Amino acid sequence: MYAIAIDGPAGAGKSSAAKAASRKLGFIYVDTGALYRTVGLYMLQNEISMQEQEKVAAALRDIQVELAFRPDGQHVFLNGEDVSEKIRTPQVSMAASSVSAIPAVREFLFDLQLSLAEKNNVLMDGRDIGTVVLPNAQVKIFLTASAEERARRRCLELEQKGQPVAYEEVLEDIRQRDYQDSHREIAPLVPAKDAVILDTSDCDLEGAVQRILEIVHKKLPNIKIDF
Repeated sequence: MYAIAIDGPAGAGKSSAAKAASRKLGFIYVDTGALYRTVGLYMLQNEISMQEQEKVAAALRDIQVELAFRPDGQHVFLNGEDVSEKIRTPQVSMAASSVSAIPAVREFLFDLQLSLAEKNNVLMDGRDIGTVVLPNAQVKIFLTASAEERARRRCLELEQKGQPVAYEEVLEDIRQRDYQDSHREIAPLVPAKDAVILDTSDCDLEGAVQRILEIVHKKLPNIKIDF
């Protein structure tokens, strides 16, 4: 099985670019951030403080997270409910960052991520895929963009979904999440030593996908790619 790991900060466009690239590669796309968002959503819905790690760990017994791969993309289910849209809010994004720093949560989701990679050719994105989850991935990419550009993109995305928010608020959330993700004790957000750094501040989605495919082609010349 081949594995491609794409890591990077919040709002860098990993999910959109990874999803499009996986289709051209014929790989299964796994958005690991959606898994953490789902756990975060459960904690918010049940008013469980993410500062109380023991309570969060205990609540995991009542959570069932599943991924389904359908023609329109990946869907994530929380205890049987499709929450693919509910997990895409700034509040859930911050909750995901908080729960991802809890060892029990990481352990809870680790086996699911690993089993997907063992059974399929995968393109998996997240915060620690190349450093922790799939350290032996044949291709590792650290995809990033400036905080300002990421905030602009996120505002546009939410506006298109009918959830307009202030740019300054989104920018502050992104900066706060960057700090949380890069300073947590467990699996902090850092590029793998052998990762290719890909800054997409100056290109659109199509350009980012093209650059990803070029990196994959260079690393895995035998893989057929639908450029």
